[in-house]
Amino acid sequence: MIYTLTMNPAIDIFIAVKDLIPKVVNRSTDQDVQPNGKGVNISFILKKLGINSTALGFSAGFSGKFIEDELAKTDIACDFVRTQGITRLNVFTHVSSEDTEYKLVNPGPQINQKEIDQLFEKLKSLNASDMLCVSGSLPRGIDHEINVQIAKLSLENGFNFVLDSSSPNILDILFCKPYLLKPNIDELALWFGDCDIDNDQALKYGRELISRGAKNVIVSLGADGAFYINQDNAFYANAPKGKVINTACAGDTLLAVFLAGLIKGCEIDETLRYAVAAASSTAFSSGLTDFSDVDELMKQVKSDNRL
Repeated sequence: MIYTLTMNPAIDIFIAVKDLIPKVVNRSTDQDVQPNGKGVNISFILKKLGINSTALGFSAGFSGKFIEDELAKTDIACDFVRTQGITRLNVFTHVSSEDTEYKLVNPGPQINQKEIDQLFEKLKSLNASDMLCVSGSLPRGIDHEINVQIAKLSLENGFNFVLDSSSPNILDILFCKPYLLKPNIDELALWFGDCDIDNDQALKYGRELISRGAKNVIVSLGADGAFYINQDNAFYANAPKGKVINTACAGDTLLAVFLAGLIKGCEIDETLRYAVAAASSTAFSSGLTDFSDVDELMKQVKSDNRL
């Protein structure tokens, strides 16, 4: 079974306005409300590709229930730990006159130790037939050490551990041999104490993650595409061109589609091309891709092995 873990899920509110002027009422030209959180998005994308998963995490208040209800509508199982407060609400505003986007992201509820223990009781049931995808930021009350604890549990229980996180201590989990890491170029720079790295440096650091214990690495390069690296290969795929509307979920799409390809045993280079095209499709739309344009976008995506 595949499990996705979103410790800080959200409702994302997308608003479009012509102009954004301070101290006046700005009328929206469009709006959308979506259940979100990186692991939640992975569950949605996997479902679109015919792969079942169970969504785990923390859920609070009316907004947490909304996310659980939306997962249930698409027949995705969920097993959240209920907490006090409300699951966060984020606002993304696209201003057409500036052709830019403003992102307002909230911190999430306060999680206590009892609730953390409840989560670990669920994780302790995972075994070698399972995969756990841990994605996204942490709510208040949880520090970055939790990723190390989950990594150690994956080593003890034998389940495949996938991590998409900006936490600064990712290098500390590599001895646990995580199945897959998905940093973006800025996160790689943070982990290795560098700044403003280019694509060649990103490839170098991706290889370093492999040499230190990671089994698979996907490096998201944004508009430049992505690298996939393992012990034997280092594939690069460029991103197709298009009008970017919302970048919030593109990385989640990239990871979910790539995982689906690994699970189905598809060719790695073709899996990477398809994942990059799908991620771009999400970036070119107001929500997660519906895959209707992915085959067409694939025509722009090439891959090559840079090992």
